[in-house]
Amino acid sequence: MITSRNRPLQNVPEMVYGNKPVDGGNLFMTDAEKSEFLNKEPRAEKYVRRILGSQEFINGENRWCLWLKDASPGEIRTMPEIMRRVEAVRKFRMQSKKAATVRQAEIPSLFAEIRQTGSDYLLVPLVSSEHRKYIPLGFFTGEVIVNNLASIVPDATLYHFGVLTSAMHMTWMRQVCGRLESRYRYSNNLVYNNFPWPEAPTPDRQERVAKAARHVLDVRAEFPGATLADLYDPDAMPKQLLDAHHTLDAAVDLCYRPAAFKTELERLKFLFDLYRKYTEPLIRVAARSTKRRSKVHQA
Repeated sequence: MITSRNRPLQNVPEMVYGNKPVDGGNLFMTDAEKSEFLNKEPRAEKYVRRILGSQEFINGENRWCLWLKDASPGEIRTMPEIMRRVEAVRKFRMQSKKAATVRQAEIPSLFAEIRQTGSDYLLVPLVSSEHRKYIPLGFFTGEVIVNNLASIVPDATLYHFGVLTSAMHMTWMRQVCGRLESRYRYSNNLVYNNFPWPEAPTPDRQERVAKAARHVLDVRAEFPGATLADLYDPDAMPKQLLDAHHTLDAAVDLCYRPAAFKTELERLKFLFDLYRKYTEPLIRVAARSTKRRSKVHQA
């Protein structure tokens, strides 16, 4: 039984959901809207940031947002175009039937939920086509904002990227994730936090994964005109990229065991056996704790 978990099973960086705007679209802009906005309010350029969700990331679409987290109230009030948008956010939130959203109308210049710290991160799309062999992931600097249709792993390394984009993690994801229509619906608490990472890979094997992961990113960069949707389409995926992923898969497999995995079912059985090994001690501890509380209550 796989149950929702608030933290990862092992000592790996936590995955968090992106920032939730609840703004009625008033903090967002297309390319054309951004140009028009900055023509009227050129001093606001430092507060206009690129924003990504699953769709923008995978399809290479541009979208922009007003990110006023570090803006002073005095500066905001000197820019009429910003004030107009912020006031529209306040009115939108005030009309909500949710008490929490109405309270958020008190700070209309900010996203309703801010989870980004400003550090570099690994982006994981929450929705992806079921036809892809690998869910595309990517690294970004803290300057790029993520909305709540994607998740981030702050301070992730190439090793973490390599394991998460490997056949082992894809096998786990396909079995455990939810579905949006037929597309994969990735979940932090269900997929990522329960994923059985390699138990005790040596530094050399971790470095081998990191090197293969870097090669995957380098091969992607050889196709600057292609989106990730293009590169990971099962009918259009370049041989160089597929070969790079196969090399990465082998490096990650070696972190789990010396013998190669012959089938996806064999991978899945191994992962669930490892999951059971990791979780059984936690279940015993929880059971003892429940038993102690029960005795105290009876006394």
